[in-house]
Amino acid sequence: MELQSSLLLLGVGVIAGLINIGAGGGSSLTLPALIFLGLDSAVANGTNRIALIIQNIFAITGFHQEKQNEFKQSFKYALFTLPGALAGAVLAVRLSDVWFQRILAVIMVLIVLTLFLPGTKDRIMAIEGKNSWLVYLALLGAGFYGGFIQVGVGFILMAILFHLAGLTLIKVNVHKVFIILLYTIPALAIFIYTDNVHWQYGLILAVGNGIGGWISARVSVKKGESYIRVILAAAIVIMAYKLIEL
Repeated sequence: MELQSSLLLLGVGVIAGLINIGAGGGSSLTLPALIFLGLDSAVANGTNRIALIIQNIFAITGFHQEKQNEFKQSFKYALFTLPGALAGAVLAVRLSDVWFQRILAVIMVLIVLTLFLPGTKDRIMAIEGKNSWLVYLALLGAGFYGGFIQVGVGFILMAILFHLAGLTLIKVNVHKVFIILLYTIPALAIFIYTDNVHWQYGLILAVGNGIGGWISARVSVKKGESYIRVILAAAIVIMAYKLIEL
């Protein structure tokens, strides 16, 4: 593979890792990059999962070093995404998702607007830690979407954990990276089984994602919710633009 292609993937991976851990939507950069290098959409979709696994391992390590981890609760949340992720991955190797991504661009803009509504933070702090059956049902749907398309699933998980579970944005990110890591493993297995993975591209992208993810995990804890809100807003604007272009 040419040096230019390697450097492109590495750079895009670092940026995507920073965006994904701080908010989400990094795959809206990595997937077009993989397609630009000649991969069809299914192979790009599968190859991107390699980077996501490595990225979230590094991110979990970063959060752990900052003493931010709740593995037991994260695992509980993640288990509810697994059935949906498997079904979504099976569908992903067969169907086109272009129009669904365009609709998602609009949904993501609506999500970020709700994060900036007056009084939202006080309401969240008041109900922090409360869960309901609706949270787990929503996680099942998020798992399906993540297994199917992945682009923007971080926003969906943030909305579920932020609005339904009532967690602070820092805790949302701690759980989010664990959830995505767990359900991505069986989803990737399906892409591998159907021969929809380019390992060389995936591993180079993974190095970049891992670096960006580790940095972002540590910075998000140190900077707090204001950092996450800014990254979230910027990521959604980038993602919406990329999806509308499709």
